Amino acid sequence: MKVNITFKILLLLLFITSCVGTSSQGIFGTGVSVALDPRSIGTQIDDNIMQKNLSSRLLLKDKKYVLSINTKVLDGRIFITGKVEDPEEKLQITKMAWETNGVRSVKNNIIIKEEFNFKQSAKDLLITSQLRTAMIVNKKIKSTNYNIDTYKKKIYIYGIAQDKDEMKQVIQEAKSILDVDKVVASILLVEDLRIQKN
Repeated sequence: MKVNITFKILLLLLFITSCVGTSSQGIFGTGVSVALDPRSIGTQIDDNIMQKNLSSRLLLKDKKYVLSINTKVLDGRIFITGKVEDPEEKLQITKMAWETNGVRSVKNNIIIKEEFNFKQSAKDLLITSQLRTAMIVNKKIKSTNYNIDTYKKKIYIYGIAQDKDEMKQVIQEAKSILDVDKVVASILLVEDLRIQKN
């Protein structure tokens, strides 16, 4: 009983401290300023709260989801990737995402687990690294505005593009990487955001 209470307090403290750190680290990763994010500060905070809420509920449901499930919230839209044991788990996670306060849509790219393949995992990691590098080098792309996941030679890209040209550049960079079978782009345009920075 004491362990359960301690765990909940620890989870609450983690949630509180991660909210405070958002302004210095940014939503998209370490060292990224919120000034680069085209969403309004209010939208960034709302998205971050939604993401922490969903992550906390997933953690309470099963601790294994901390490592196996990735979530991203952009402008009230939830994007989910990762691996689960069976289709029932995938449906339960989708239901949990839809139950999150403020959600506008849910895109679930969770895959049912297969036997672990080290060679495939290494190849996926290499593809992700190559795309991240290409996006950093390409001056027409604000690489800090994107998250990338790769699974079995399929690249999943989530982010916010400044315009259609930037979106095309990101997709083109992904398709140009050797061994990529499919590119699944969930990219929002700044003009499509509910509330934009002035």
